[in-house]
Amino acid sequence: MSDDPWASADLAGRFVDGAYASVKGYVRTYVLHRQLLEHLPQPPATVLDVGGGAGHQSFPLAQAGYDVTLLDSSPAMLDKARQRLQRLPDEARRRVTLVQADGENADEAVQGRRFDAVLCHGVLGYLEQPEPLVNQLCQCTADGGVVSIMTGNAKASAVRPALERRWDDALASFDATTEIGVLGVSGRADTVEELSELTRSRGVEPLRWYGVWLFVDWLEFSGAELDPTDSPQVAATAAVELEASRRDPYRQLSRVFHLVGRKKLQADD
Repeated sequence: MSDDPWASADLAGRFVDGAYASVKGYVRTYVLHRQLLEHLPQPPATVLDVGGGAGHQSFPLAQAGYDVTLLDSSPAMLDKARQRLQRLPDEARRRVTLVQADGENADEAVQGRRFDAVLCHGVLGYLEQPEPLVNQLCQCTADGGVVSIMTGNAKASAVRPALERRWDDALASFDATTEIGVLGVSGRADTVEELSELTRSRGVEPLRWYGVWLFVDWLEFSGAELDPTDSPQVAATAAVELEASRRDPYRQLSRVFHLVGRKKLQADD
């Protein structure tokens, strides 16, 4: 039996070819990309994408001129990444390195290399405790570099069961930090305040936090279908989601949040 959970029941295929092919998947990639560009140094800066899956977030950065290392523990996910990598232009493909390793051993896997930006999107929720991985993210970041973490918003955990009219589950979710995610896998959520304190205690000062999904999330879980082939509608949806991600109270209601921080310079210590 495989030790790779993403190989079971073709979970990697469902995630890459299903979730990311939806309007919600496009919004996630677009909104995060725009948020990242507000903070990343100019290319050819180095980027480490921890738990980067099939490269949906980091491959566009390679195309924009960044030097990308994608690290993932799943052979099935890395196979998907290799397939998608072949679709990139030669110049962008040469800027991508794939590494199979657990995120909690990232520093060893990259042989102590320090990166201008370290990304970790949608990974913390699969771990019982976030501290070991956050340690590695901060450690792998160069002085003055950017740390980007996307994770579930514990303060909005009642949204999904309520929209699905699972009222008992929604009531219990107000004080819960776990739920079954869209792929049927149990997940854990965090708060902006707790995650900010975790990074701050490791020398990374939070700069800003954003929401990621809001209206597309609500529409999906209320049963509405969005057509990913309707390009004008998708673009309009993404524009609204980007604006909502930056504003209160909308970002506070997002089931997922994106925290960006900067590692202190040695002179600041």
